[in-house]
Amino acid sequence: MPASRSRSRGPNTAAPVERARAFWPFVLIGIVAIAAVIIATLPASLIAHFLPSSVTARDYSGSLWHGSAGTIMLNSRNAGALEWQLHPGGLLRFALAADVHWVKGAFALDAVGRFDGHGFNAQNVRGGGPIEDLGSLGIAAGWRGTAAIKLDEIKGDLSGISAATGDIQVTNLASNQVAGGSDLGDYDLNVPPGAAAADGSTTAKLSDRGGPVQLQADIRVSPKEHSGLLSGTIMARAEASPALRSQIDNLAQLRVRDSQGRIPVEFEFTF
Repeated sequence: MPASRSRSRGPNTAAPVERARAFWPFVLIGIVAIAAVIIATLPASLIAHFLPSSVTARDYSGSLWHGSAGTIMLNSRNAGALEWQLHPGGLLRFALAADVHWVKGAFALDAVGRFDGHGFNAQNVRGGGPIEDLGSLGIAAGWRGTAAIKLDEIKGDLSGISAATGDIQVTNLASNQVAGGSDLGDYDLNVPPGAAAADGSTTAKLSDRGGPVQLQADIRVSPKEHSGLLSGTIMARAEASPALRSQIDNLAQLRVRDSQGRIPVEFEFTF
């Protein structure tokens, strides 16, 4: 019988490569586990090394993994207190990622945040409280009311917010500069997906939810120019106070009412 011939086989290089690929996830898990152990033993005050120059913090407690700062200062303004719990995986991407709880007076927010050299990104932002507690930060200064925040995402950097998606509801809005501080009603601010334009501006929808004022408007905000434009229509309802009705009627001297009695309005503002 003729001798059988066997095919010569060279070295199988595919198997070691496949084993190496299968091994890498375990290496990454090990790195994350080691990082978690190290972070859990470090004091919370080390978070200061990751903060930008415009932000300072003090009254630390806990660890770098799960800690808090009792006082946060933003551009020398009291920005409340912050509690965080880090996600170790963010460190592998040279970023800070954490569950955060922020409190300013009676105003509180919870979110999943991420901060790196390009800016910040916060998702599932939920909370609220009295808007007057934000006055020291230059937000709604001189106004009163209660806000409920339901934002799916906020993006920005240290110069301000560049994009947001979600809803903000304000109830019992009032200001001493408007109708002697009488109640202006409840409002909803909706920022739909894709509201941010290429130039960095964002347009949101503002509408009333009943009360003394009927309002439908668009608000266009430009973080780069620190300015905004509100344009829409306004009309007093039957329950409006005499002072509020008088101020709204004064607008009709400059703008002609439409067929439904609404007054066109357009206001520019800076922030």
